[in-house]
Amino acid sequence: MIKNSFISVISQKEKNRGSVEFQISSFTTKINKLTLHLELHKKDFSSQIGLRKILGKRQRLLTYLSKRNQKCYKELLSELNIREIKTR
Repeated sequence: MIKNSFISVISQKEKNRGSVEFQISSFTTKINKLTLHLELHKKDFSSQIGLRKILGKRQRLLTYLSKRNQKCYKELLSELNIREIKTR
């Protein structure tokens, strides 16, 4: 299963499934799955609401991580391809 292999890769790296990095990566996989689902089922409004909630949770965790550890934040963004990092 995709989820089990993903958890094993991240948990080997992090050693802590409750860490902020692990939570962000698991929310990202859920977001990707829901996005694919909503491309097929455009009128599934309950899934849209769930997607918005997960996006909000991930955004709050990313904000917390950016304030706590900028280096880890940038590495996580590049690893998960969440957004482009602006370089100065």
